[in-house]
Amino acid sequence: MLSGGRKARPPRGRIPWLLVVPALLGLGFLVLPFAGLLIGAPWGDLVPLAASPGVRGALWLSLSTATAATAVSLLLGVPLAWLLARTEFPGRRAVRALVAVPLVIPPVVGGVALLLVLGRNGLLGRHLYEWSGLSLPFTPAAVVVAQVFVAMPFLVISVEGALRGADRRYEEAAATLGATRWTAFRRITLPMAAPGVLAGAVLAWARALGEFGATITFAGNLPGRTQTMPLAVYLAMQQSPEAAVVLSLILLLVSVAVLAALRDRWTTA
Repeated sequence: MLSGGRKARPPRGRIPWLLVVPALLGLGFLVLPFAGLLIGAPWGDLVPLAASPGVRGALWLSLSTATAATAVSLLLGVPLAWLLARTEFPGRRAVRALVAVPLVIPPVVGGVALLLVLGRNGLLGRHLYEWSGLSLPFTPAAVVVAQVFVAMPFLVISVEGALRGADRRYEEAAATLGATRWTAFRRITLPMAAPGVLAGAVLAWARALGEFGATITFAGNLPGRTQTMPLAVYLAMQQSPEAAVVLSLILLLVSVAVLAALRDRWTTA
């Protein structure tokens, strides 16, 4: 222990040179496309295009729906992660596998599945339409639903890992002192798992911001209503590749700015 309460860092080992080359190749593979985007972007058109009503509307819709999807994912995903991490029940492995399914299926398949369940003639959607006259597909709410479907697994997996790593002795001590399960969860468990919760929320937000396949299938691509930034990039690529590059650059800058602002929080989870 160093002065000032700081822990001494463990000594670093030798650099494994056999891993350096593939590591650099992997880093280059991830970084070079963004470098190409930055180099090839028509910077002179950035401000006028970013100020256009269509782009501002798509960007605002992306930011607002991604934030709403993250809030819903927190509301539903944290309790689900707690059940998976802290309780034993029949079929828990199957439930964990089902939670991970949206991570591996093509998002467009998720959009089709959402239509079959929540569409006007869907399994649940028909009853919703009969009772209230509401049709969920091709609305801004459908954008949020599609984003939650693809983003919530990131949060659940992150929070479950954080809960499994938290020391349960503190909760047991609180229980012996008369704390209820809810009090122990709120005052002890959740603060200990907070870095994992924040990391999962950031990952879920970033995934929701970039969602394309499930959104275009379930919510459509209606300018000013359901057209998010990824959909705007797709549409612009067919009409004006230069505009698509600028839109991609705007989305990249927004994503990097948010992740950089939270870097010290979510990278320590």
